[in-house]
Amino acid sequence: MKNHFAVLFIFLLGFGFYSAYAHTTITAEQYKIEIGWKEEPPLVGIQNAITFEFNQDDGNGIKTPVTNSFKDLEVIAKSGSATKTLDILSDVKPGNYYAKIIPTKTGSISVELKGTLNGVPVNQEIPIEDVESTDVLAFPPSGSSSGQDVGALKNAMSSLQKDVTAIKSKLGNVKPGTNLDLSKAYDFGVLGLTLGAAGVILAVIAMIKRK
Repeated sequence: MKNHFAVLFIFLLGFGFYSAYAHTTITAEQYKIEIGWKEEPPLVGIQNAITFEFNQDDGNGIKTPVTNSFKDLEVIAKSGSATKTLDILSDVKPGNYYAKIIPTKTGSISVELKGTLNGVPVNQEIPIEDVESTDVLAFPPSGSSSGQDVGALKNAMSSLQKDVTAIKSKLGNVKPGTNLDLSKAYDFGVLGLTLGAAGVILAVIAMIKRK
């Protein structure tokens, strides 16, 4: 019984993976057109390409690549109300083509094929895999260093406050008649505070630049 459940689990897992990353195939009479992302999952801000594979179904499992497929075909990418006519490039493999694209936001994108393929009308809109955030593959997570930065900044502030307290204490404990140039002591105190504040500011700038 356990073996049956294991086999079922593996089957479902494999099926789920396939459906999440499989390309979509459409037909136009004797032609089959497979469309999808070159790199999956597609990520925001990362250059990718939408790929196209054209084959003619000759029957009995035999297929022939279709060359010069985009002679009379146009491809339009759609995301919400935004549209873009794609520039199609030929791959080295016959019947294969691609269009470079950099997704700018997460969500769904569809591809519309319009025109004719060797005289056969083609007018279909095909959804392809949703664009995802880079967080799905990012490691370590981009937010993991923020806690360390805040902690380091707090430590620097705490150290600076201790220095201020120490300087005040030393100046306050000077007895009348003591042979001490208070103006020099004050200057050194101000210098110390300035250097400490500058260190904190530099730490903040460095933290911001890493974001």
